[in-house]
Amino acid sequence: MKIQERQQQILNYLLESHFASIDEIAKNIYFSPTTVRRDLQKLEEKVDKHNNLIDRMYKIETRVTLLEDEMKAR
Repeated sequence: MKIQERQQQILNYLLESHFASIDEIAKNIYFSPTTVRRDLQKLEEKVDKHNNLIDRMYKIETRVTLLEDEMKAR
């Protein structure tokens, strides 16, 4: 099974249960707790990168808006 498929199984399980221990996830998707823990860490890194990208995009949008407002005021 590919990493992405396994991570998707983890996400699906969490969406269904809303909360689960690593051991519980491991039992339900038939992988070791170590594998689940590693996949959760990788998923967390992806979320952090996504959030950082959104923050940067928001800052750029804010600057553009400020520049547009300044241009209109002239």
